[in-house]
This record gives sequence, C-alpha cells and structure tokens, in this order.
Amino acid sequence: MRDLDDIDRRILLELQRDGRLSNQELADRVGLSPSPCLRRVRLLEEAGVIAGYRAVIDQESVGLPITAFVRITLQSHEHDLVEQVEQRLREVPEIVEAYLLAGDQDYLLKVTVASFSSYEDFTRTRLRTIPGLASMQTTFAFATTKTVSPLPIRSH
Repeated sequence: MRDLDDIDRRILLELQRDGRLSNQELADRVGLSPSPCLRRVRLLEEAGVIAGYRAVIDQESVGLPITAFVRITLQSHEHDLVEQVEQRLREVPEIVEAYLLAGDQDYLLKVTVASFSSYEDFTRTRLRTIPGLASMQTTFAFATTKTVSPLPIRSH
C-alpha cells in the first residue's frame, strides 16, 4: 500500500461524500489543478485504495423496508466448512453485508427484505440450509440513525 499524503486523504474524503464529483470539482475542493488531481485519483484506484464506485439506494423506495441483523454460529470451524459457508453467504442476495466476528458468534449478517413474512421464508429456505449452522439470532432494526458515511480519514 502506498503512503497517503494530505491531498490523497482530502481526495478520498471528498469522493466518499460524493462519488459523482467531476474531476474539476474535485480538483477545486482539494486545491489542485485538474490534471494532477486526475493522476492522483487514478493512482489511488490502481493501488486499490479506491475499491469502486456505486450508487446508494434507499431501501424503502425499492420495496425492501425491513433490515435484520443476524448473528450465526457454526458447529465447527473446519476449513472446508468455513469456505462453503462464506461462499453461500456471498451468493444470497438478501445478505447485503457479512462480517466474520471474534467472540461468541461467527458471523454478523445484514439482511434486507420486503416484509416479516419474507424474512421468515428467507430464514427457512436460505439461512437454515447453511451447512454446519449451529445457531442464529436475529435483531430487527427499528430505524436508521446513521447511514453509510465516509471513513474518518484524517490529515496528519
């Protein structure tokens, strides 16, 4: 990984806030001319610091108002089983985020669905069929108090 200077950090912060900034707008915000700004953005992309760009979609607007956080525990941690489970988690579209945990549970899943009945169907047909599943606990989000926000990249 390359060392990030203050300008790189400002570029990253601005792009996290608005990934649709034109190069000119970005250059103005970070105090560069357009050509060096574009060169820096491309270097950040090539280095994998900028991993991609995407639109943030409002869940309710697309008929997916229910968010559940599911903690699952596996019966064992054998390599092949873990590989199978992780592949399965990546394939299920309702699982929008999945994290490997330290502690009592093995994974934390963020799940979005249309209704409580669709969540019940999801657990019966998708989650409970995960190989080696020992237990699962679900917490439903009542409201969102903070959405995806920029990483707290600070200047030195």
